[in-house]
Amino acid sequence: MARDLAPVTPGELLKEEFLEPLGISQYRLAKATGIPAQRIGQIVLGRRRITADTDLRLCRYFGLTDGYWLRAQVAYDVEEARTALEADLQDIQPLDQVAIG
Repeated sequence: MARDLAPVTPGELLKEEFLEPLGISQYRLAKATGIPAQRIGQIVLGRRRITADTDLRLCRYFGLTDGYWLRAQVAYDVEEARTALEADLQDIQPLDQVAIG
């Protein structure tokens, strides 16, 4: 099944759903969390992945359940892989459809 929307990076989520609506700058977030400003900038631009360290710091700051940002990263990674592997995945027969002999 074709997907019309591009997957959302954790950085887009951070920017669009947290930083902009709350009026928080990347610099302010960096100071408040101890995450280097350069790392936050790279995450927002989609050039860097969320790590466990970053997840815990962002979750603490925004009052979210630990793992929120890592789950967003995994969801993005799965969608990107699904798109890249679409043809290969079509060639794989699920076990329940393979004659076990």
